[in-house]
Amino acid sequence: MKKSSLAIVLLTTLVMASCAGNSESQDAGALESVPTQYAGLTNPLSADAANDGALIFQGYCESCHGPQGRGDGYAGQSLDPKPKDLSKLEAIASDDYLFWRIAEGKPGTSMVAWRGILEDDQIWQVVAFIRTLEP
Repeated sequence: MKKSSLAIVLLTTLVMASCAGNSESQDAGALESVPTQYAGLTNPLSADAANDGALIFQGYCESCHGPQGRGDGYAGQSLDPKPKDLSKLEAIASDDYLFWRIAEGKPGTSMVAWRGILEDDQIWQVVAFIRTLEP
């Protein structure tokens, strides 16, 4: 009886911990503060940059974030935490936040740093494309 009770307690604890971690990681309303290095940056490119950004997004981001940026890409299905739904994030995130996250990635997730792979103008093009996504 003691072994089964202990097993139930452990299993319950594990389930609760995994649920708490997943809901927190998907909370798009709680954005971190943008570091000083990036704070205040705004996209220097026009909305026309979204066309080039779509091509970059397709090549580098779509496999995880999906074609409409909803976090439902084929490679993202096995990730924990799941990729952000960029169609919802774009409504609450500033340009500096999006640029920072693309450039530096996000520790504790599978979001890698694209700075050094993508040039700043390419990151801004992706930001312009993200701004076109609809939930």
